Amino acid sequence: MLLFPCPNCGPRNETEFHYGGQAHVAYPEHPAELTDREWAEYLFYRQNTKGLFAERWVHSAGCRKWFNMLRDTVSYDITAVYRIGQEPPALRTSQPPTGLARSSIRQAAPEGVQL
Repeated sequence: MLLFPCPNCGPRNETEFHYGGQAHVAYPEHPAELTDREWAEYLFYRQNTKGLFAERWVHSAGCRKWFNMLRDTVSYDITAVYRIGQEPPALRTSQPPTGLARSSIRQAAPEGVQL
């Protein structure tokens, strides 16, 4: 069992939280102008790397507030927790965390699927 450090409530059991996806993914500026392919990329294509990753979480069984967490996806070590809208804290590493920008992943659709 992991203890997640909620920025509002302090350390709580991981079962009180729900994952909200990759952090810092900006909503499109002109959503009405997006093609179906661009919408699909915004909604479904995210980075999925090993190592430090910026994630969104909600304390659904507590304060019900959203926050960001820098977590190592291999070791589950939590490096930092910060509120929505705040910049990620400076890290003591030469590797920048992934998940801090809109994904530029381009992937072919499965055979027979039209995007």
